[in-house]
Amino acid sequence: MTRIKHPFDTAVLSRKSALDILSAAPAVLLDERYSRMAPSLPTASPVRGPEIGTVMVRGRIGGGGATFNLGEASVTRATIKLVTGEVGHSIVLGRDQNKARIVAHLDALRQIDTWQQRIDDEITRPILSAINDEKQKRAEETEATKVDFFTVTRGED
Repeated sequence: MTRIKHPFDTAVLSRKSALDILSAAPAVLLDERYSRMAPSLPTASPVRGPEIGTVMVRGRIGGGGATFNLGEASVTRATIKLVTGEVGHSIVLGRDQNKARIVAHLDALRQIDTWQQRIDDEITRPILSAINDEKQKRAEETEATKVDFFTVTRGED
């Protein structure tokens, strides 16, 4: 089976791409990688949150039909400011305030050239790899349970 290529597999990650990866990261993995770097990270002060709220999830049937309200989802947002002035934002699905705080801190740090490469190398890319591995594993498990149906034509009785 071929490896799933993630749209963020590029040499330089944009801010949006990095935020997408960090927000989608499993909280345990993100916290583990962040904790390794935490002692050397510049401190940040909260500007807003973390705050828990809801967003309306909209759906569309067939990609071209009229939109409809599918339901609500919990989200947590946070904004932090580094002592050097950079401001980081995050919005993560779910109610994990610590994850929102971490993503906002990493977003602010990635705006500093000296930190961007280190964060991408030590946190963002390994998390992207873990996400890709999990997708690959699920695809292989799904393929293993695939059933091929076929019809045998019978002659007229």
